[in-house]
Amino acid sequence: MTPAIDFLEHLLNAPGPSGFEVRAARVWRQQAEGFADRVWTDVTGNSFASVNAEGRPRVMMAGHIDEIGLQITHIDKDGFLYFDTIGGWDAQVLVGQRVRILGGAGEVPGVIGKKPIHLMKASDRTKASKVRDLWIDVGAGDRDAAGELGLRVGDSAVVAASLVRLAGDRIASRAIDNRIGAYVVLEALRRLAESPGSAGAVAVATVQEEIGYSGGGARPSAYSVAPDVALVVDVTFSTDAPDINKKELGEHRLGGGPVLSRGSAAHPVVFDRLTEVAEAEAISYSIQAAPRATRTDADGIHLVRTGVPTGLVSVPNRYMHSPNEIVSKSDLDAAANLLAAFVRSLGEDEDFTPR
Repeated sequence: MTPAIDFLEHLLNAPGPSGFEVRAARVWRQQAEGFADRVWTDVTGNSFASVNAEGRPRVMMAGHIDEIGLQITHIDKDGFLYFDTIGGWDAQVLVGQRVRILGGAGEVPGVIGKKPIHLMKASDRTKASKVRDLWIDVGAGDRDAAGELGLRVGDSAVVAASLVRLAGDRIASRAIDNRIGAYVVLEALRRLAESPGSAGAVAVATVQEEIGYSGGGARPSAYSVAPDVALVVDVTFSTDAPDINKKELGEHRLGGGPVLSRGSAAHPVVFDRLTEVAEAEAISYSIQAAPRATRTDADGIHLVRTGVPTGLVSVPNRYMHSPNEIVSKSDLDAAANLLAAFVRSLGEDEDFTPR
């Protein structure tokens, strides 16, 4: 294991649902302090690290650090916890999962319960589970016992699924969407710290992307950084798994390199420069159409202030929004290489105006 991958494992294992990102963000900043010129955070919870901050143009590299999770909505008299989802969950994958509840006195383990199939009516056995039919059992005998564990309404939780190593260079974990984006932008910044160009670079671990219907933490972070150009790193659907429609999504496979978005928030000049850099660096890539929206932080960044030319670099991801998403480590490395090479390719007088 390389030090960078050791850090990735630490980052993925840290819980950080949207709106509750502080633990994961703290891990990210601690890593950044080892090489960045400056590390800071803002009132929204976004984390920043910069290298050659006075250089021009100023490049913002953003990856959101939040993950989908759960939030406690009610604790009944018998000590069972009811919950709603933070971000987009398929309730089917929640049934029977172990969870880590981020209580006031520390983490509390629990399991998600559901009526056993033996006790269901025949007509209910084939119906899809709904979140309202599930609960969390922490072993408490009543509401007071749950309170003694430091639990209260509003506490967040994540599925207890840490990183596992699969065959080849593939890893599985919860929070890959999009903790790996925050990892990639910081890894790119580390490479720029070792070999900078004339441009300045700011890596940002943004918050609340999964619930950021008006831009999440990406919007205020872009406003404060005021970048000349931005690169967003997120995940996209790997289409090399069964039953995925390549006609709709394109062809993107694990180990095939980063995916470059074209259209909507993805600026045409930035897209062209990304492809030129990728080809010059012999980095394999694929292209994904974004005819309406990217559904990433790019949507919250590209119209900030007078507009920010923005590129979107995505990592192919299997089983998105599940407890066990899968990516290839080679794709993470290629994405970090592409970002660093893009920044180094920039001259002081770059003009991103489409012509």
